[in-house]
Amino acid sequence: MTVLYHKLKEVAISVVPIMILVFILHFTFAPLAGTMLLRFVVGSVFIILGLAILFIGVDIGFMPFGSHMGASFVKSNKMLYIIFVGFVLGFIINYAEPDLHVLAIQVADALKNPQLKDVIRLVVACGTGITLMLGIVRIVKNLPMNITMLCIYGVAFILMIFAVPEMQAIAFDASGAATGIITVPLVLALSAGIASRKKDSLSAEQDSFGMVGMMASGAILGVLVLNLFTQSGAEIMSETADAAKSGTGFYYEAVRPFIDAAVGYGQGSSRIPGAFEKTFWGMLPVVVLLLIFQVISFRLKKNAFLRILIGFLYSFVGIVLFFIGVNAGFMEVGKEIGAALAKHGNELLVALGFLLGMLSVLTEPAVHVLTNQVEDITNGYVKRKVVLVTLSIGVAVAVGLSMLRIVVPGIMLWHYLVPGFAIIMGLTFFVPKIFVGMAFDSGSVTSGPMTATFVLSFARGAAEATHPGLSSQAIAAEAFGLIAMVAMTPLIAIQILGLIFKIKTKTKVT
Repeated sequence: MTVLYHKLKEVAISVVPIMILVFILHFTFAPLAGTMLLRFVVGSVFIILGLAILFIGVDIGFMPFGSHMGASFVKSNKMLYIIFVGFVLGFIINYAEPDLHVLAIQVADALKNPQLKDVIRLVVACGTGITLMLGIVRIVKNLPMNITMLCIYGVAFILMIFAVPEMQAIAFDASGAATGIITVPLVLALSAGIASRKKDSLSAEQDSFGMVGMMASGAILGVLVLNLFTQSGAEIMSETADAAKSGTGFYYEAVRPFIDAAVGYGQGSSRIPGAFEKTFWGMLPVVVLLLIFQVISFRLKKNAFLRILIGFLYSFVGIVLFFIGVNAGFMEVGKEIGAALAKHGNELLVALGFLLGMLSVLTEPAVHVLTNQVEDITNGYVKRKVVLVTLSIGVAVAVGLSMLRIVVPGIMLWHYLVPGFAIIMGLTFFVPKIFVGMAFDSGSVTSGPMTATFVLSFARGAAEATHPGLSSQAIAAEAFGLIAMVAMTPLIAIQILGLIFKIKTKTKVT
């Protein structure tokens, strides 16, 4: 109970600032109609409880699993084994990622295509499986991080030329959503486990970072390759949704969305499996992988093995509660507030976007996981508070610029991404190597559950209110891309921090 209390406190500190902001906006610029505010509060409680239980599961289940997998890779000198298992691990873990599922729901809703949820999850999981495999090979073969990422993003930007605007935005958003609550701790543990076996301590420290960033790039490749086979996400397996069930009564209307989110019969759904079934099928391959490796490699003692299984059970319950809260109240309120603020003027929308960006990164749980690991691995050389402040400034600028893109005609997502990534790749040749890997990891962890749910919904609402006559594809092109910005600006901010440290210490770290 003590552990649960601490996790609840940690998550509450993350979610409560967003709740306070919603209450302030409800009584000022964006009053919420009917039961929406009540459902937001109840949904927030579900999210807090779900994330707290999930984090316990990650600590005792996914992180030890990642460490043991890292040790398994180190023990094997067979490259084919590393390639195959690396891909399978990346695919399975990412397919179970809640943040990716939330983004897929938003994409399907925005493009009015329920079937698109599973397609997005599959192609992103394939892409991240490939790049996790490459990340493991990079560490084992001592390949330079900056050259590896330059090659991957070079391919991504070539594919981007052939992509329609909404698929460009969705692809880069997927890079942030693919690395969330489950993926980040497990992959950090995996990369640290592999790197720690190196004899060179400096090399081990540098290679402890960067794997999460590589997985994020795979998500981009997955969606852009999908684009080659279709001209728009709206064209992929389009299907008309069944009409929603009707109901009356204030309390019935307030409670129904939570039941719908759990069992999968909500508004706009076509008997889509709900939180229980989706989470079960997402988690099942992870459990199967654990059982296989327990037999062929881990050979853990009974108590250690059961502890990991219990961790997976905690994770299952946490993800279910998280999905129920997100689908039944959280995302809808973000969209309504974004639409309301868009009607009060562009300046207010951009300013609130800046504030929301700063709040969201300070409330992302995965950010605190990364900043703590940064301080631990560098033995206090890089302080977590310095990294946290740097990230908050970067993300605030990202959301502010995203709102500016919505309200100012003619600004395209690639106007930000092309020069942004040119700066990022250029800095990798001058920044200490540990900051390069740290930067790519930080860009992924800043775009977690708060960004994928509330902030992206906020952008969707603002885009629909600002451009009421546009098609769903055009609205998607305007709104999506926010997670991409949130994932990009920290790469610049952290590498600038690295340059400052390099100049300050006057020591070139190689």
